[in-house]
Amino acid sequence: MSEYNSLEHAASSYLRSAMHQPVKWHEWSPEAFALAAKEDKPILLDIGAVWCHWCHVMDRESYEDASLAQVINQHFVAVKVDRDERPDVDSRYQAAVQAMSGQGGWPLTAILTPEGMPFFGGTYFPRDDRYGRPGFERVLRTLADVWTTKRGDALETAGSVVAAIEHGESFSGRSSSLSLELADKLVASAVSQFDPRHGGFGTQPKFPHPAALDLLIDVAARTGNERAKEAATVTLKKMASGGIYDHLGGGFHRYSVDERWVVPHFEKMLYDNAELLKNYVHAFQTFVDPEFARVAKDMMRWMDEWLTDREHGGFYASQDADVSFDDDGDYFTWTKEEAAAVLTENELAVVGIYFDIGEMGDMHHDPKKNVLHVKYTVEDVTQRLSRSVEGVRNDLASAQKKLYAARLTRPTPFVDKTVYTSWNALAVSAYLEAAHVLQIAAPRDFALKTLDRILCEGWDKDSGLAHVIAYSDQKQARQRVAGVLDDYAFLALACVDGWQSTGELRYYKAAMEIGEAMVERFYDSTGGGFYDTERPEGEVLGALSARRKPLQDTPTPAGNPAAAAALLRLEALSGRADFREKAEDTLEHFGGVVEHFGLYAGTYGLALERLLLPQVQVVVIGDDEQAQQLATIASARYAVNKSIITIQRNQVTWVNLPPVLADTLPQLPLLEEETSFAVVCRGNACQPPTRDSEELLKELSGI
Repeated sequence: MSEYNSLEHAASSYLRSAMHQPVKWHEWSPEAFALAAKEDKPILLDIGAVWCHWCHVMDRESYEDASLAQVINQHFVAVKVDRDERPDVDSRYQAAVQAMSGQGGWPLTAILTPEGMPFFGGTYFPRDDRYGRPGFERVLRTLADVWTTKRGDALETAGSVVAAIEHGESFSGRSSSLSLELADKLVASAVSQFDPRHGGFGTQPKFPHPAALDLLIDVAARTGNERAKEAATVTLKKMASGGIYDHLGGGFHRYSVDERWVVPHFEKMLYDNAELLKNYVHAFQTFVDPEFARVAKDMMRWMDEWLTDREHGGFYASQDADVSFDDDGDYFTWTKEEAAAVLTENELAVVGIYFDIGEMGDMHHDPKKNVLHVKYTVEDVTQRLSRSVEGVRNDLASAQKKLYAARLTRPTPFVDKTVYTSWNALAVSAYLEAAHVLQIAAPRDFALKTLDRILCEGWDKDSGLAHVIAYSDQKQARQRVAGVLDDYAFLALACVDGWQSTGELRYYKAAMEIGEAMVERFYDSTGGGFYDTERPEGEVLGALSARRKPLQDTPTPAGNPAAAAALLRLEALSGRADFREKAEDTLEHFGGVVEHFGLYAGTYGLALERLLLPQVQVVVIGDDEQAQQLATIASARYAVNKSIITIQRNQVTWVNLPPVLADTLPQLPLLEEETSFAVVCRGNACQPPTRDSEELLKELSGI
């Protein structure tokens, strides 16, 4: 008999981590559902992720317990799902469990009928009664009894699930009178929740909300809204000084459990860091604070070191929070004794004050463990130690290097090397923007290498887009997981960014193909808006029969406004009126309800601005120092409706340009001359070309 369950054949890192458990796990598959029907057993559904701390805890406490596994195997068919690999499954059961219990998150624990409809759900359950929660064994035995003796009640609950999901996730509320006032309401909602003391929004726990931050930055830049500026800048600075930021390795952890950003959940996600990288780049563009540029560069340092496949291209998915089931961020935290063991007396004195490293730390499971966070400025440290600023800075830099080197000798949290299309597309766009604004070539080169890999390995005009490009375990054959709306929308946007960065028409053509496929496969031509998955064909398992139109940023950008933004950017280059019509129809579909989603509707607000504000395209032609200077001026101040396109003179031909630009750029008289120049186009009207930096600045002042 094999020592493994059937998950030994899975490709997902999360599923494979459970292959040794005594629970007879199955992947999400027709075979698992058929087995449940054959044996007349309910399904125990576990949805989690390889980076999830409480998933690890529940694995250790419950699923590795032989006696509890016996209960599960006797009364249930156990199905395990990786939420990163199957966002379509996760989103539906999250909605169902939220409707039934008011709870959501990971691990998601649900009990389903053999047809896959839930009649009970929750999140983490302790093995035995604890934390005010019922023990998992008691819950399972009770539900097994319900299935045997009160099945009618269970079926009645399950029967309403699909309707509840579709009602809760359709966000129906059409408005045909869209205006910028709606974006202002979203900004006002975010500002009303702003914490001026600690930054961020609301109380604990605190999440970054990158799309809302971008909306605040854009509105502050465009209108001079000081409250929006304060909310964005204070939040970004407080996060960068808090424990949610890794001050040794770089990069952001997923969220903070406290209102001061001190103690995070320590996992690091590609999508969070990609979107936050854009925030810091946009803040630097707009407010010209070098601290924002420093953080952006430091984030890319971590991403380059830990989350990139340098050989093939591609960004890895995540880094786990923990090394073992018993720790909670131990890799990232320090006791005072641990710090003292690797630092000089002067260095320890500096970081002890600067990072608030004391005998008593911040972690509940080990009170001596300190989360590094900036409590005092360098100037404060200088005064308290009666030392020079230069000396303190030198000791701080030296201490950080030594602590990082010492940390690298510790057992390292697992890095999930799975390459997901949607998250990679977000990272490609972020790297291309950062490379342009910060004037660093390397991020651009790697982003384009990644984009080429995704298009080569993941995209096919006939079969569509794959959600997974490669799995963490390279020995596992890649299963084709169909792309969802996010994959198409984010990749279309990344391809437009690739074209703007290079002038290579193949990226524009890929963006058009993906945009057209997105409309064909996901657009609701009757009701408007986009479904998150293609219309099911053949056998549909469980709640996948429910149709969703995602509106909320949770936490990646919402699929519908992202799709609308992609169509609007493509319309600006192609002149395709049907793209604009579908984008407008999509935003109208949610226009009557979106203001109620506040912080979670940042992507909608940005797409709305893109729809209602004139599309401005700044085309810089040339590749010399003057072209770089013009591109730098064009980058001053972030504006969601502004695109900066850099192309070389030999690319300015009718056959090498998208239709809208092909009608104008090849006719420009300055093409005959050697010098670089810029052209500013608003909609279909272009200003005369200019070589003069001051003139370009003047032309852009009204955006």
